[in-house]
Amino acid sequence: MNLAKNLERLGTESAFSVLAEAKKLEALGNPMIHMGLGQPDFKTPKHIVEAAKKALDDGHHGYVMSNGIPECRQAVTRSIKRHYNVDVDFERILIMPGGKPTMSYAIQCFGEPGAEIIHPTPAFPIYESMINYTGSTAVPYDLTEDKDLKFNPEKILSLITDKTRLLILINPNNPTGSFVEKADVDVLAEGLKKYPHVTILSDEIYSRQVFDNKEMPSFFNYPELRERLIVLEGWSKAYSMTGWRLGWSFWPKELVPHVNKLLINSVSCVNAASQFAGIAALDGPDDSINEMMKEFTIRRKLIHEGLNNLPGVECSLPGGAFYAFPKVIGTGMNGAEFCKKAMHEAGVAIVPGTAFGKTCNDYVRFSFACSQDNISNALVNLKKMLG
Repeated sequence: MNLAKNLERLGTESAFSVLAEAKKLEALGNPMIHMGLGQPDFKTPKHIVEAAKKALDDGHHGYVMSNGIPECRQAVTRSIKRHYNVDVDFERILIMPGGKPTMSYAIQCFGEPGAEIIHPTPAFPIYESMINYTGSTAVPYDLTEDKDLKFNPEKILSLITDKTRLLILINPNNPTGSFVEKADVDVLAEGLKKYPHVTILSDEIYSRQVFDNKEMPSFFNYPELRERLIVLEGWSKAYSMTGWRLGWSFWPKELVPHVNKLLINSVSCVNAASQFAGIAALDGPDDSINEMMKEFTIRRKLIHEGLNNLPGVECSLPGGAFYAFPKVIGTGMNGAEFCKKAMHEAGVAIVPGTAFGKTCNDYVRFSFACSQDNISNALVNLKKMLG
């Protein structure tokens, strides 16, 4: 076969490779604590499931509009209004099968040879993968330069050139769990006013998972940037709906028809029942989110203290999401070596930092979206391994 060359530039998501290897070891009788995938271990709230069932019973099982049913897009705008006191046109909301299409479509809209796209490292790996796939130049800003793994707004602004087309931000961040507060986001937003040729892609998928009751500094709060703003959001993390494959995004008005064509050319539409479930989630009570965050707060303390008590391990306090991203080079191992030893000797499946960026050789990612017992047992096993 004579394949297209750009396929060679396409990366992958290593967390699924870790899962596959861990499952093989489990099948051979080796106990395994899974701390690799970023998937809440809570059930989707019952009222959301019931809404999907009712939608199917009511006959909502055919094709729907490619950009999402109006009722779902309007529910998204109500949610934006409720959380950020911002009114947006529902025609600028597109319903997606998860978060990845927004990443892919945004980068496809701007990426081509000669174009530059600024992105964080470490970061969710699909970003750099898609930048490379389009042939554009990836321009990283390194979060590991900061002890708390937060971005520096001045450093980001210094990377902008006349070739820059897109700036990617992830806050709270996956994989680091770091959270940049409003004061620093204000500085970045103010600086971006000087670069009207740069579109902003703000990944806010963990917006409902911010710790210590801190304010989520959404880019919706900067109206002067809104005509060149893409916001990636969805239901998967906040409502424990990862397998529903349901996301939403906000787009500049002139991009909407182009992105809608990308939707039509790739996935046609998101299934209707999931969208009715999404409406129930956004319009329903936040009890499930509040309970989840209470539990995640306990787990965060447990894993943060536990990792820092391991010899040779240093971990900053996560400010959002449900990830810890410790530095493990003090153990005498790099991240990949630590992960391999953890899986095969301690029965703990985690992801090496290099899965999220080349500068993260000394780091690993733990997902604490698992039970307190699993976290405690993993820490005990790792302490024995390092003993």
